Amino acid sequence: MKKLIALSLTMMLSFSLAACGSTDSSDSKTDNASDQTTPDDTAASDQTAPDDTAASNDNADSDMAYVKDKGSLVVGITNFEPMDYQDADGNWIGFDADLAKAFAESLGVTAEFVEIDWDNKIFELDGKNIDCVWNGMTLTDEVTSAMECSNAYCNNAQVVIVPADQADLYQDTDSLKELNFAVESGSAGEAQAKANNFSYTPVQQQSAALMEVAAGTADAAIIDSLMAAAMVGEGTGYADLTYTVGLNSEEYGVGFRKGSDLAAALNDFFVSSYADGSMTECAKTYGVQAAVVEQ
Repeated sequence: MKKLIALSLTMMLSFSLAACGSTDSSDSKTDNASDQTTPDDTAASDQTAPDDTAASNDNADSDMAYVKDKGSLVVGITNFEPMDYQDADGNWIGFDADLAKAFAESLGVTAEFVEIDWDNKIFELDGKNIDCVWNGMTLTDEVTSAMECSNAYCNNAQVVIVPADQADLYQDTDSLKELNFAVESGSAGEAQAKANNFSYTPVQQQSAALMEVAAGTADAAIIDSLMAAAMVGEGTGYADLTYTVGLNSEEYGVGFRKGSDLAAALNDFFVSSYADGSMTECAKTYGVQAAVVEQ
């Protein structure tokens, strides 16, 4: 009898241990399964749609999108006849101003003109106070390294301005050595004054340099040949001044922020407007048709 009871207890204990082992194993598998993530699900959760990301980045880096979104192309200029100057009603006109308006219209936006300190043009551009510099800007190494520039669209040179009654005295660079010049700060004219070791005083604008010579506070000025042709000599506001020595030859371009997609768009606009004759017609309005560069 005792043996039978002992055998019964042994069998009951075995069943109990087996049941506990089965329960622990089942719980362990359940816990492990809950900690695991299906590889496909993980990959899916980590992925971002490539097309959407690329489109977002392209849009963020696009000056074209930025300009179109705000509805305006802000153009940095100075008062520089015949490129950018104001008519009797205060509207900005000129070869550059009219081209800028036409380009802005081709983008579906309006052109807005902001007078800037020429010496600060790069800071104004990078700070997004303006969207481009379009003001008879010479394509110097400094400009092309700091801006995304268009192709050249106009030829130019830096010329010396002197009183007309003294012109015969100043016909070569050697004759200019003793003169004191007025030049626009940060301009190609200032660069030529430095290159030739001339004594000079920087002023705010090229028009101010002309005023200095007319007033007798400077012996001479260095300005763009296109400006000289429009503002100096018989029939102009500076009939008593003339230009003599040409110091160099150069080309004009338009500057945008580095990497801007607007530069390529402007190059396309130049090609089409040159092909259809509208660029030349615009140039004739301001007497600069001979300086236009074929596109």
